[in-house]
Amino acid sequence: MFLPQEIIRKKRDGGILSKEEIQFFVRGIPNGEVTEGQIAALAMAVYFNDMNMDERVAFTLAMRDSGQVMEWKSLNLPGPVVDKHSTGGVGDVVSLMLGPMIAACGGYVPMISGRGLGHTGGTLDKFDSIPGYSTVPDPELFKKVVKEVGVAIIGQTAQLAPADKRFYSIRDTTATVESVAMITGSILSKKLAAGLDALVMDVKAGSGAFMPTYEKSVELAESIVKVGNGAGTKTSAILTGMNESLCPAAGNAVEVRVAIDYLTGKSRPARLHEVTMALCAEMLVISGLAANHEEANAKLQHALDSGEAAERFARMVTALGGPADLMDKPDAHLAKAPIVVPVPALESGYAYATDCRGLGLAVVALGGGRIRPQDPIDFAVGLTDLIELGNKVDAGQPIALVHARTQEAAEQAVRQVQAAYRIAAEAPAAQPMIYKTIRP
Repeated sequence: MFLPQEIIRKKRDGGILSKEEIQFFVRGIPNGEVTEGQIAALAMAVYFNDMNMDERVAFTLAMRDSGQVMEWKSLNLPGPVVDKHSTGGVGDVVSLMLGPMIAACGGYVPMISGRGLGHTGGTLDKFDSIPGYSTVPDPELFKKVVKEVGVAIIGQTAQLAPADKRFYSIRDTTATVESVAMITGSILSKKLAAGLDALVMDVKAGSGAFMPTYEKSVELAESIVKVGNGAGTKTSAILTGMNESLCPAAGNAVEVRVAIDYLTGKSRPARLHEVTMALCAEMLVISGLAANHEEANAKLQHALDSGEAAERFARMVTALGGPADLMDKPDAHLAKAPIVVPVPALESGYAYATDCRGLGLAVVALGGGRIRPQDPIDFAVGLTDLIELGNKVDAGQPIALVHARTQEAAEQAVRQVQAAYRIAAEAPAAQPMIYKTIRP
């Protein structure tokens, strides 16, 4: 018989918790047997004394098992069940192309994604901007779409990792979020509840990243790879750049347009393409759908060029209630902002650096993100035509377009975007998009 306070005391004094102690404590989180004060105390003890890899694996699995864990074996799928997760960024629209591309290459992608958090956009909010698309289908429909289309991108249901939901909200209000051990458990418990064979993690590094420094990003990536594999799911991670918006747009409907143009071949922005291909190729290789990265890249390029990936996206949208002609007529369905104004450069020179977080917060201020969890989102607003770092610009020339609901909001966003860009006399050194890949 365990007592929550004894488990807290053990961790407070720097002890190592057993698998059984961790399971006992986590079991009490969703049903209220462990009090909010006890959860906060354990979180603070872990924040200061950390958890070793065995504790992290036990913690992740206990959180995963606090609710339902999806199983796919009974569907006899002819390919592996795979997914990717990103720590979040600005203009990170990768999931919208990646899911259909992997499906076109023989993988099955049950992607359970989140809403926007802070300055980062959420995949779910982007799908909510497609009229009729259901981000919370019943579990049977979710499984059916995964089986028939190969990909379904939906929101987290209350049944998946419920311990994490309560644990996270308490960490959020007790200054204990920034612990690599607990972040690892939070991310992986939700992802592993989807019953994956393989997972690729996109960990951002740079001014718009969730982790404050490059070293912290590496530490998180290494933790997730070790714990994911320790929990029985093939896991690898790629560190990718987030020093500027990943694609030329940031918002919801504006990013869906970027994804549609990418899949149909109308426009494939280079940095976005590099990151999307790298993550997709890693997924194909670790899940055994491709022998190596060369073969993976060839398969992915074929999925794009043949139109197969675009078709999977269209079928997923239709199967989940969205319009059948979204790919052909996006403007007929996606919200448009009434006011579109250019952001003039304040001086001449080169786009030298961006405060990526500042760009994300400009989108939030326009109404494209949330200040409080219950806030509604304006899908039409956001930024487009964002100038890339290294590009030459003349004073007065636009460095972005602001899409806004009101003139006042537009003017505020113009100032925020101007403040987020640093213009210098010299061009900056080119930054890599892919810093490193971490495998078990």
